[in-house]
Amino acid sequence: MADAITQVLAGLDEARRRELAALYRDLHAHPELSFAEHRTAAEVARKVRSYGYDVTESVGRTGVVAVLKRGAGPTVLLRADFDAVPVPERTGLPHASAVDGVMHACGHDMHTTCLVGALRLLAEGREHWSGTVVAVFQPAQETGEGAKAMVEDGLFKRFGRPKAVLGQRMAALPAGTVGCHPGPAFAAADSLRVRLTGRGGHASVPEATVDPVVMAAAAVLRLQTVVSREVAGRDTAIVTVGSLRAGADDGLIPDEAELRLDVRTYDRRVRKRVLAAIERILRAEAGASGADRPPEITPLDSCPVLVNDPDAADRTMTAVGSVLGLDNVTDPGPLPAGDDLGILGTAARAPVCHWLLGGCDPEAYARAEKAGTTARDVPAPHTPYFAPVVEPTLSTGVTALVAGALAWLGGHPRGRR
Repeated sequence: MADAITQVLAGLDEARRRELAALYRDLHAHPELSFAEHRTAAEVARKVRSYGYDVTESVGRTGVVAVLKRGAGPTVLLRADFDAVPVPERTGLPHASAVDGVMHACGHDMHTTCLVGALRLLAEGREHWSGTVVAVFQPAQETGEGAKAMVEDGLFKRFGRPKAVLGQRMAALPAGTVGCHPGPAFAAADSLRVRLTGRGGHASVPEATVDPVVMAAAAVLRLQTVVSREVAGRDTAIVTVGSLRAGADDGLIPDEAELRLDVRTYDRRVRKRVLAAIERILRAEAGASGADRPPEITPLDSCPVLVNDPDAADRTMTAVGSVLGLDNVTDPGPLPAGDDLGILGTAARAPVCHWLLGGCDPEAYARAEKAGTTARDVPAPHTPYFAPVVEPTLSTGVTALVAGALAWLGGHPRGRR
């Protein structure tokens, strides 16, 4: 296997790196939000089709699936997501987003570029493997809807079930490194919209009102006790109130207030308890405030905990480490970020291996780590300043995908050596 990986990766020369860097910068400058990735999907389909893949567009609305068969053997699924987020970019880069208020702040442009590069190398080096490569360019990962949409659109009925589901995502780690944690690796993520209804009136007669602002403020403070007083120390949960909106005039008490909550957990039992506690607290605060109506609690985005199969992680990372060097493969532990790749694995009844791809300048990261200031000085995904260094991030991502795929594909196609 190591020899095959080396042979396939030989095609990643300087000209290919420059071509991939140009694609990355183009995708970064033209971000598109979830289920609106039309330009991105068209560009990906055009490139991958030119490599000899059978390409199907509009899978799960805006998703793209590319398939390359080479003799008998296993099927491996490689996934990259390609939606952006509603974040205004502040990196100051020459290839910064040209779309106001939208940015590839989570590195999905890098995920996509790496997979495009890996698919080209696998196509050109197909004499070194047998089986089927299924590449999934997924929309709407940020909203937790994309993987589900592709499954419901017949992803596995139309393109077959893989032996393994592989993916990677950017992280605030040194470029040139990857990280993979076996077991529960990415948290379940739930977002909620809460509408608290009071009774508005003039600010001069608060006694004639039921103030939803005070109700919301009390609820926000009380919700902080869910993790500190209702979750065991051995368990992990995060409850964040990311938005509180109410009123538009200092002289008026509004009729309602709206909260937006984000919840992260790793265990189904803990998730159930946390969500129940949130509902209990919100209802109690409404009752204590004298509200005529209970709160309206609406689930929004949701994705389950992502579990890396231990055997799949070992098999994949062993192959990746054989070319990157074992010192460059780490275990970062479980992360509170959410990712819907696990939905693909569950639907396919296949093991999942999802790893992190470092994108920070190694020297800058080392300085911040030595000073103990990585949280402050290393821009993380979903911030306006997140900007991975192009190299060696691209080369590392392509290498990891190629090595990971070849760890699962068969050897030389029968009769075609």
